Amino acid sequence: MTPTAAELHRHAVDQSIRGRFAGAERTLQRAEKLSDDADVRARISGTRAFILLRTGKPAQAEALCRAALDGTGVSDTTRAVLLGQLGAIAHGSGRLREAERHLTAAINSLATDRVAEGRVRMNRSLHRLQLRNADGAAEDLERAIRIFHDVGLAVDEAQAKHNWAYVALLRGDLVAALRGMQEARPLAAASPAARAVGDVDRAEVMRDAGLTREAERILASAAALFGSQRMPQFRAEAELQLANSQLLHDPPRAARTASAAERRFTTLESTVWATRAAAVRMQAELAGGGVQRGGGRRPDPKYVPSGDDVEKTAATLVRAGLTSDAAALRLSLAIWRARHAQVPSSGTTRVPRSAPIRVQLLAHEARVARALARGQQAQARRAAAAGLDLLANWCESFGSLDLQTSVAMHGSDLVFAGLASAVESGKPTLVFEWSERARQLSQQVVPLRPPPDPGLAAELAELRMLRADDPNWATSTRGIALQESVRARQWTQTAAGSVRRRLSLDELADELDGHTALVSYVYSGDALVCLVVTRDFRRIVPLPEAADARALLPGLRADLDMVATVRTGPLAQVVLRSLEARLADLSALLLDAPLRYAGDRRVVVTAPGMLAGIPWGMLPGMRRRAFTLAPSATRWADVRRGASSLRTAGFAVGPRVMRGREEVQTAASAWSTPTVLERDAASVDAVTSLAAHVDVLHIAAHGQHATDNALFSGLELADGTLFGYDIDRIPDVPAVVVLSACEGGRSSVRWGEEAIGMARIWLSAGARCVVATPVVVADDDACELLGALHGELTAGSDPAEALAAASTRTGLVTPFQVHGAGF
Repeated sequence: MTPTAAELHRHAVDQSIRGRFAGAERTLQRAEKLSDDADVRARISGTRAFILLRTGKPAQAEALCRAALDGTGVSDTTRAVLLGQLGAIAHGSGRLREAERHLTAAINSLATDRVAEGRVRMNRSLHRLQLRNADGAAEDLERAIRIFHDVGLAVDEAQAKHNWAYVALLRGDLVAALRGMQEARPLAAASPAARAVGDVDRAEVMRDAGLTREAERILASAAALFGSQRMPQFRAEAELQLANSQLLHDPPRAARTASAAERRFTTLESTVWATRAAAVRMQAELAGGGVQRGGGRRPDPKYVPSGDDVEKTAATLVRAGLTSDAAALRLSLAIWRARHAQVPSSGTTRVPRSAPIRVQLLAHEARVARALARGQQAQARRAAAAGLDLLANWCESFGSLDLQTSVAMHGSDLVFAGLASAVESGKPTLVFEWSERARQLSQQVVPLRPPPDPGLAAELAELRMLRADDPNWATSTRGIALQESVRARQWTQTAAGSVRRRLSLDELADELDGHTALVSYVYSGDALVCLVVTRDFRRIVPLPEAADARALLPGLRADLDMVATVRTGPLAQVVLRSLEARLADLSALLLDAPLRYAGDRRVVVTAPGMLAGIPWGMLPGMRRRAFTLAPSATRWADVRRGASSLRTAGFAVGPRVMRGREEVQTAASAWSTPTVLERDAASVDAVTSLAAHVDVLHIAAHGQHATDNALFSGLELADGTLFGYDIDRIPDVPAVVVLSACEGGRSSVRWGEEAIGMARIWLSAGARCVVATPVVVADDDACELLGALHGELTAGSDPAEALAAASTRTGLVTPFQVHGAGF
């Protein structure tokens, strides 16, 4: 049976909702030829206007809608639908108040057409989301979801649920936002264009979580697809979001991206959208001209926008209802002026309560900048602390290590301002307070162990197969999809438990016995100092040659790799001498002065990300000394209080480890009833099961660190890689984990204070300490040293003291070191 014009129109609507605009236009042409009904033809015009809007022709779309409204024979319901389309056009053109008026009038006239009402409510929810009216958007979406569910429109329902997840994003609930978007994605992403629309929203979640690299990859891909699909408005919106993400870490690049979006919006006559892009461009120019945002080249100061231009742009945003955007722009100017001595000592910018966390933190940065401009160091520290407390309160619901460590980047400017002020004060109490504030920002929440998840296990198993078969697994289409799904599961399933309270310096001193000292390295952005604390002594030790120490690190890693692989021949001695020279220089620059005050005590070391990867135990000043690398002094004190004796041990050997079997047999011989998994028995499931039942777990396997997402770092076992995410599947992790794997102790720096790797993942899961190496280590050395380590452990020594004793007994100097509470 030949379909009627009305049926064809409904099919075209369905196609356009899925982003299949070319097919929808062909269907509309067929419907138009079949119909002489004025009402149906008006609806066809309305749908065609929607397609014109989505493909970058807003003026034609509006003219078509208005012509249809002026026609005769059009029902009141159809007029309401057309009015809703005008509202969507006004929204897309940036006429936000006009959009609200048209959309509301349409909804009020659609009581008899539930499907049309639901779709107009969807449009109004999008409009309200842009205005950060989360409650109003939620009201529309709840109604739309009920309607679409009742009439069986599954795709429409999924898209409404996706938008509901965006409401969660506006309310600051990143976990609910990501979960909702992931759940809606299979149906909401009914076409490449629809998928890209959802991806732009999902990228905003990633950006607000501090995962800018992932966000920008998604946004660049979406912008390219919109370009290929001839959807310039959506392309410009994706570019605007891309600039917003780049603003967090690369202002010059953000300025270029925002300028491109601004030009595109101007061509489309989307005036308010062009103003929003101009505001981001100005923020980037101001940030590049003096506000530190993680580095990047500063543009020429002559390109910094004038105060008049900023205020004119901000006023336009306020008139459009975009008060958060206006506040962010004004605050960026205030910070630039304060840092360039161009501002009076007073003046504030009102920040809406609904503003994103990054805008609220910008207000605290402005207070810090003003206080510093007036020379009020204490006031600056109070303002920075208030901002970090706001960020910490927001993070209290995040149990995921991935999420905790990434969102911390939003506080980096405030952290460095506080650290710099504390160091300048010369007061050990302040330096300790701020060093712990920085390190605890991503460690304050104690995660609860997630429940068993067969879906997570299946996805990780598929990733293992993919990684084994495809060297480009991480960037393949399926690999990316699996990684994103695994991340979403970990975010949503790892709940927050208790919140750790930071120790004061006096409380920390009480934790130190007469044989223990804290050696805490503190990087303020400009200077590196070391705070040395004993039970009755506190001293700040300046380290003025920190830049020289950093310059040694790349060559040090290369020398360590060479020493581990070149064991004989004339070249071996040359490489060894080069390595020893670098180690001696590093020790002189970083350790000699602090250890003069620490004496011969065992040492708790805390260090910022800039010092990640140093093999501390190989530095001459630390050889044969018991030390532990703690994520923070607070974490060390908390964990060591609950330490218990070590009674059981388990061992696993991965494939292709030359002396792995000998290593674990030697180590296991120190224990009375060890469990050993070798060859095919050492599968991922077997090792994770073993880990849940022993006090000490020793894995001899090849390791690989994943720079982009450390939780995809792994250890090679019989059936593939044990990922960092697999550790979440272990209900009770061992107290002590020994990773005899290259790069098992390596970490990536996510921001100035934060380093994350396999060792940190085990510690976050609840391990007391992890013995690991940040670089390649020779199999012979690992075999001999770790065998001796277990002999010391079974004799009752704490892990850090056991490692030092094993090194002394064997005469081996290796990069193995203890992370966490080693004593």
